[in-house]
Amino acid sequence: MKQKQLTTIIQPVITDLGFDLWGIEYMPQKSGALVRIYIDHEQGITVDNCADCSREISAVLEVEDPIKSAYVLEVSSPGLDRVLFDEKQFSLYIGEQAKVKLTQPVNGSRKITGTIKSVIDDEITLVNETDEYTFIINNVMKARLQPQYDGVQK
Repeated sequence: MKQKQLTTIIQPVITDLGFDLWGIEYMPQKSGALVRIYIDHEQGITVDNCADCSREISAVLEVEDPIKSAYVLEVSSPGLDRVLFDEKQFSLYIGEQAKVKLTQPVNGSRKITGTIKSVIDDEITLVNETDEYTFIINNVMKARLQPQYDGVQK
């Protein structure tokens, strides 16, 4: 899988620069590919941090050449509405709202918005006013936090 290969190459670069690799999105397209890398730091991420990481990652990708086609590299902060890539990240936000798109439906739904209730091993449970949904991380196509502002979902 391309994301695992990219993670193996990129992780040490980001760590050496003093940041955490939050996740990688690899999206092949007809005209090339988009590689979006999310970096994080307990004191936040600046535009300069993203630029520094982008320069270093570009240099390593040139040497390693894991993507044979043309590609666009983006380096970004995960933001408040961050994408959740694994069960460990879900567990950091128990009690928070998330929006999840599943590959296979659970309780008749593939798109679920709810509160992260629990994470046990690779099983995640979300609850909302109508139902409780339990699914494994491998069933998640995309998941993103839904920040609450004064109790209002944006």
